[in-house]
Amino acid sequence: MEDYLKGLNKEQYEAVVQTDGPVMVIAGAGSGKTRVLTFRVAHLLQKGVDPFNVLALTFTNKAAREMKERVIRLIGDGEARNVWMGTFHSVFAKILRFEGQHLGYPSNFTIYDTDDTKRLIKNIITDMKLDPKAYPPNFVRARISMAKSHLIGPEEYAQNTEITEADKSGAKPLIKDIYKTYQLRLKRSDSMDFDDLLFNTYILFRDFPEVLYKYQQKFKYILVDEYQDTNHAQYLIVKKLAANTENICVVGDDAQSIYAFRGANIQNILNFRKDYPDYKLYKLEQNYRSTKVIVEAANKIIGFNKDQIKKTVWTDNDEGNKIGLIKATSDNEEGKLVADAIFAAKMTEQRPNSDFAILYRTNAQSRAMEEALRKLNIPYRIYGGQSFYSRKEIKDLLAYFRLVINHNDEEALQRVINTPARGIGKTTMERIVVVADENNVSLWEVVSSPGKFGLQVNTGVATKLANFATMIKSFAAEMKKKEAYEVAQLIANTTGLVRMYREEDTPEGLSRVENMEELLNGIKEFSERGAEANEGDLEFQGTLDEFMQDVALLTDADQDDEDNDKVSLMTIHAAKGLEFPYVFIVGLEENLFPSIQSISTRAELEEERRLFYVALTRAETKATLSFAESRYRWGQFTITEPSRFLDEVDEALLETPFRSGLKHHSARPERETAAPKTPELSRRNLKPVDNSSEEKSFVPDDTGDLVAGMEVEHDKFGKGKVLQVEGSGPNKKATVFFNSVGKKNLLLRFAKLKIV
Repeated sequence: MEDYLKGLNKEQYEAVVQTDGPVMVIAGAGSGKTRVLTFRVAHLLQKGVDPFNVLALTFTNKAAREMKERVIRLIGDGEARNVWMGTFHSVFAKILRFEGQHLGYPSNFTIYDTDDTKRLIKNIITDMKLDPKAYPPNFVRARISMAKSHLIGPEEYAQNTEITEADKSGAKPLIKDIYKTYQLRLKRSDSMDFDDLLFNTYILFRDFPEVLYKYQQKFKYILVDEYQDTNHAQYLIVKKLAANTENICVVGDDAQSIYAFRGANIQNILNFRKDYPDYKLYKLEQNYRSTKVIVEAANKIIGFNKDQIKKTVWTDNDEGNKIGLIKATSDNEEGKLVADAIFAAKMTEQRPNSDFAILYRTNAQSRAMEEALRKLNIPYRIYGGQSFYSRKEIKDLLAYFRLVINHNDEEALQRVINTPARGIGKTTMERIVVVADENNVSLWEVVSSPGKFGLQVNTGVATKLANFATMIKSFAAEMKKKEAYEVAQLIANTTGLVRMYREEDTPEGLSRVENMEELLNGIKEFSERGAEANEGDLEFQGTLDEFMQDVALLTDADQDDEDNDKVSLMTIHAAKGLEFPYVFIVGLEENLFPSIQSISTRAELEEERRLFYVALTRAETKATLSFAESRYRWGQFTITEPSRFLDEVDEALLETPFRSGLKHHSARPERETAAPKTPELSRRNLKPVDNSSEEKSFVPDDTGDLVAGMEVEHDKFGKGKVLQVEGSGPNKKATVFFNSVGKKNLLLRFAKLKIV
């Protein structure tokens, strides 16, 4: 065995050295998944494979950087940095910058982040004179995103009867028109959103076989991390790239597939054997992270799932502490008891704050936890909060950078054309938009040549537009001659942004200036890192457009916090891939975890159970579960019942015996369902309520004559009173206050009610 491979166990070693042909590595939690990927890349290079022929795809830039650093430590700098290693989005963005002209995009296209896309959708909804309450921008954005992840473009969306009927049922029939306009606006701005990076790569490979062949020849060895999290687009792109050599290695764990709401499809990993019948399977079952108690509890829980690749995770670690259980009367008391437990462990075991994590199903649950931690002066950090790059002043400066790089970026132009104020007001901007639409040109073309398109403005405004356009053009000229930091500093000062915030002469204004200075420092560091900063790209020049691509592709997991000695608060989805000595999993109550939105079918419930499995396996030393007997949800006081998942924890592994006495598995059997052709798209947010019961004796009434004031009974929610009825036919809805769960908005054709 080569010296650099001696640190691997038998299963890891076998998975690493099997370099040719299709390989699937099922890696249990804490079993050394990243280690296998890293050593596999190192082994390929040591065998003489050209690093430019190796493609390694991850889900975060952080994971890609860590893998590359580990490879370098194993076999030295040399060729290791020339491996194409990065996130799906960063690698595909790179390919699109090289090949985008085939699809009509310039190499300097802008990548819109979530805020940019929401703002664009909001503008389109306003332009179409639609009610933003009827078409919430967030909902529309999610709908479009889900369509793209299933490779459904605007035309296909409009022609798909199932999808459009679902939109009509949800009283949102014009989403198809918003989607079409949204895509046209993006194209006019020479811009792509995150989903387009996958969608357009697929179209590129589908419609231009010569381009596909070029990259098939280039990427002779493909490695994919977290394969269970791939969506339909990612799956098809990888399958196309690997079609020639079939030298593809996928690593993942079906038991940790928890991103169906983003379009991830667990069938991709479950069906790998069908795609590649001669595949070799390796199972990493030794857990190096957690105690025996935690591993045994996690195994028992995931054992309730039917849809899985069987494996038995084990560990040589200590037996460890039994799993803690906290029962609270309310959500506020739950926060207090969790904070007290953290404080006690800190004091008795001298643990730093960073050893503790509180995981919850929904972001709203953080409030009670935050309040309790603050009262005990325990510092904490919320993952998924406002990132550095989401701050207004940073978005302003980045918008200038984007406009300098791509003059047709309309969202960037509208953000900065009058920031700082330069006398180009709302009325002028509205005229520019109208003229651009009438002539089917970008806003920049009108701004830079107002006379050419007949823009009606007075001489003063025309001069201001000309000055603005000249300033942007001058920055673009400087960008070709200078590295990123010099150009960024020039833009920050010349535009007046720094002066504007400094002249506020307030603590907030000073903080904004400091944040901009921090951004400039980051650009300086980026420039000085050289080729290493861009994943080994030998063409790296340290330019502003290269920095902006880096920023556009950042994920939440890539955000760093200077002061790391804090308790971590986050959703379980955000915790995937992380580990902590002490983990508190809170809010284990029916309809919260598992979520009421995800218990209509067995497939949904099994994803919720995988989420619980992921939460439990984040713990190294001690896991504690908690639930409250009541909590406020949507402003309503709600009596809760313990989660069915608590019944699934082996009682022998709990510090405190627990049995809810609720027969979740027998009383509410989950329905078997086949995956729809467009998962979660046709009926997203319109899921029927599960009304099965033990006796099957509940017979609903006809609710056609239901009116406010009536007393009703629901099989699951019990008795309640109708507060309001609105709509008609299939769209008829009722707002009902139930004694047990508070206020519910029900679509009557699904919510079977008995009139009392």
